[in-house]
Amino acid sequence: MARIALIHALRHSPPPIMAAFAELWPEAVLMNLLDDSLSADLARDGGLTPAMTQRFLDLTDYARGTGVDGILFTCSAFGPAIDAVKAAHADIPVLKPNEAMIEEIADAGSNIGLLATFAETLRSMPPEFPAATQLTLKLAEGALAAMDQGDLARHDTLAVAASRDLAGCDAIALAQFSLARAAPLVAEETGLPVYTTPHSAVRKLRALLA
Repeated sequence: MARIALIHALRHSPPPIMAAFAELWPEAVLMNLLDDSLSADLARDGGLTPAMTQRFLDLTDYARGTGVDGILFTCSAFGPAIDAVKAAHADIPVLKPNEAMIEEIADAGSNIGLLATFAETLRSMPPEFPAATQLTLKLAEGALAAMDQGDLARHDTLAVAASRDLAGCDAIALAQFSLARAAPLVAEETGLPVYTTPHSAVRKLRALLA
């Protein structure tokens, strides 16, 4: 039975990925590591620092010590730090939060709307897409703050409102794991295919460890 480490930088990330595992791979044994100060420090510093990358490596070392077979990061704004982890732990699957979704959405077209609730994601995530992809970036301003305050309905309303600016795209990618809850509403509002990170990530991990 596969043991998977889930490493989070936002406290809102565990529920959607846990739900995706329950639906698609209930047999997997999960462990969760959360350091929600990482996202706050990233926003404060305006970018990744060597110290933050080392924290990712330290979290991964801890997870490896528990005997995990694979690692999934759910924090979409830390791509370069996760690349460092991939290089240091090449003997097991280590997934960025978005890589599986980006692979799946490639079949939906070349004009992709990228909707995020964390501003730094819109700076760090675009380089992960193929160079030929035309990205339209959109921040759902205030949505993450609403979620922080427990107002999930307002989070979803702000996400849907922001998605209207992406209606001319071929498909919409939801950058945060926590945004997955709004996917049906965004799809209804825009009439577009909407891709989320949790289900894509679980499908890829399961295939890699089959």
